[in-house]
Formats: sequence, C-alpha cells, structure tokens
Amino acid sequence: MNLEKAKELIKGCAERMQALYDKPVFDEWAIISFADNKGRMLGYFGPRKEGFKENFGADAGALRTGLTDGQFQIGDFEFSRHGVGTGFESFLVLGKNAYLICNNTAESMDDIAKNPKWIGAQEPFVDLSERFRADPLIV
Repeated sequence: MNLEKAKELIKGCAERMQALYDKPVFDEWAIISFADNKGRMLGYFGPRKEGFKENFGADAGALRTGLTDGQFQIGDFEFSRHGVGTGFESFLVLGKNAYLICNNTAESMDDIAKNPKWIGAQEPFVDLSERFRADPLIV
C-alpha cells in the first residue's frame, strides 16, 4: 500500500473510533519510518507536530523496545497501559520499518480503558491492523 492510502485508512479509523467512544481515543497519530537506521515522520495528525519530533525518545517510553527490537510482525500492535501526557499509548506495525504511533495527550491508556465504550472502539483499530497485515505500507 502507498502512503496516501495508509493515511486515508488511518483517518477513517480515527473517525470511527471517535464515533464509537464519543470523543477522540487518540488525538495524535504519527506514521514513522526507521528505514536505513534513520527515524523519519511520514505523516502526522494531532496537536503538536514539532513537539512530537523533539520528544520522540522520551515519549516512546515503555514502547521503545517494541519499536526497535524487530519482534513485532506487520499488523501487530502494542499498548502501554501507563503512558501519561505525551507518553505514547500504542503503536501498530504498518510495514517493514514503518509504524503508526497512537497517543492521547490528555489521558493514559489505563484511563481510556476504564470507559465501557473502549471495548467497541477497539474494533476499528483491530480492523486497521488487519488491513495492514494484508497490504503493508511500502516506504
């Protein structure tokens, strides 16, 4: 899949999750690539584009190992239950060396999961992961 199609799918997922949760689950979505051992932002939706780049290392927190150790396959995802503030809540493997970072800059994943609407809001996210598993992002 190309980058424009990936952005379209991610935007649709964010909109469906928000509709099911009655507010944004993640207010920050970033497509990043670690190809050639260089981190590059390929797309960003959210309130702090420059802050995202500047604070990436610190904000990755507990998810840093999963982003760098190569143990996750395309379509796999991971959540950090205790990321707070700008600490990332989740990532999804979009393709070889390509990831979607999902973040809620106001609530932790633990807080999000306490809302009973979270169960239904997960469905579009899982659907998104399956779309990339079937047709990975090529960067």
